[in-house]
Amino acid sequence: MTAQKQKILTKKEYQKLAKDNEPRRPVLANCVRAFLAGGTICLIGQGITDIFVFYFGFTEKSAGNPTAATLIFLSVVLTSLGVYDHIAQWAGAGTAVPVTGFANSMASAALEHRTEGYVLGVGSNMFKLAGSVIVFGVFSAFIIAFIRTLIPLIGGA
Repeated sequence: MTAQKQKILTKKEYQKLAKDNEPRRPVLANCVRAFLAGGTICLIGQGITDIFVFYFGFTEKSAGNPTAATLIFLSVVLTSLGVYDHIAQWAGAGTAVPVTGFANSMASAALEHRTEGYVLGVGSNMFKLAGSVIVFGVFSAFIIAFIRTLIPLIGGA
């Protein structure tokens, strides 16, 4: 043991010490980068929608599904090339929130576990992160649909 006594910190003292030594986060810069990245993804999506409408004869409403599929495809290709991770590291939540972030999470898990085989590696690990998103998305949709069903019943009574 050392000759010096170590000071035992209380919980409040430790929290103050940790807060004082925590690096400052550039919140405003992170928000701007997320906004720019998410907006750029939306801009690309609008451009793809316009291509489907003007060159392939889709309506505005019917161009939504192929646009989402194209964005998912582009996200998976960029993930497999290692480009999407660099963009996501710079942009933060701007790339995580759109459908491209969901595709990235699934493709990353698939690429990470591909050496374990297609069934036990890719198939079983692909939904580890994305599975919770699917579960909470379906649950949220159920709750919203339930509320929307009740509102006319309550309002009409």
